[in-house]
Amino acid sequence: MKEQCLILNESSDFYDAIKKLDENGNGVLPIIDKEGFFVGLITDGDIRKAILNKTLDLKHIINEYPHTLLDSTTPSERIIFLKQIKRRHLPIVDKDNYLIDVFTLDELDFKVMPNPVVIMAGGLGSRLGELTKNTPKPMLKVGSTPLLETILMSFVECGFYNFYISVNYKKEVIMDYFGNGSKWGVDIEYLIEDKRLGTAGALSLIKETYKNPIIVTNGDVMTSMDYDSLLKHHVKQKSKVTMCVRKYEYTIPYGVVEVEGCELVTLLEKPVKSFNINTGIYVIEPEIINRIPRDVYYDMTTLFEDVAKINQKRCVFFMRDYWIDVGQVKELEQANMDFSLPPFKE
Repeated sequence: MKEQCLILNESSDFYDAIKKLDENGNGVLPIIDKEGFFVGLITDGDIRKAILNKTLDLKHIINEYPHTLLDSTTPSERIIFLKQIKRRHLPIVDKDNYLIDVFTLDELDFKVMPNPVVIMAGGLGSRLGELTKNTPKPMLKVGSTPLLETILMSFVECGFYNFYISVNYKKEVIMDYFGNGSKWGVDIEYLIEDKRLGTAGALSLIKETYKNPIIVTNGDVMTSMDYDSLLKHHVKQKSKVTMCVRKYEYTIPYGVVEVEGCELVTLLEKPVKSFNINTGIYVIEPEIINRIPRDVYYDMTTLFEDVAKINQKRCVFFMRDYWIDVGQVKELEQANMDFSLPPFKE
């Protein structure tokens, strides 16, 4: 790390800082003392201001109190913090203020995605029994984090910032926890269902008009999928609605007999059947959202059927990433096991 820093001593001067900044090529120069402890930061902007103000004393140029984060923070936490403070670079220090690294969004090729994301979180979660008696299903913990927060973060890490969360059952628990989304560096609005509107009906509550396709996901699915690839596929196919599907294989636990009349033709021992299943993740064009009837129960399957009736294109996107529907106790236990393993991917 030292080769990327300016070590501050009696001989360090303004021109040393310019030379180092030029070598770094990222517009930011961390300053450390000879032991490696963080002293401050200089940016290209600081240099320009110093030249304009004719103040070339290095010690007066250094920002001695820039934002920093500890090395124990995760990349997700750093991304959120940088978005909140509207910066691209962040010194990472240890508890003793020893400089560990300079984290930059450029390293991640970080994108800002204009597409709105709707997370459907209004279900009752009745299949989870007592677990959802006082807690809405999306707020159940997977690891140490509510399921809904994990879903939100999977989008935040991909550059999405504009969110809607549909709520109904115990909505206050969700709304109190997430607020307006500023803690995560995003904007969150709520689609409040005064009555249950099905898996698509809450979309009719969106008041804003959008030009970009909208991603919709159920609030009980965890995945490591690449949302950017999903959107590119949707646009390339010129689809009005796209459903993410996944191969599901089921072993029939018996020998299957095929017959003609009363004659045995074949006997298959415990055959494996393969299906494409709906994963609960969709991309929908804004013009289709506008066709959803207001204040009535309306499922996503009905939406796809209605799109066919108006002769508009429907597509699927084949997922091969990690995915789990946390709808029952068994799946919740599996998700906790999966989430405790190092990588969160198949």
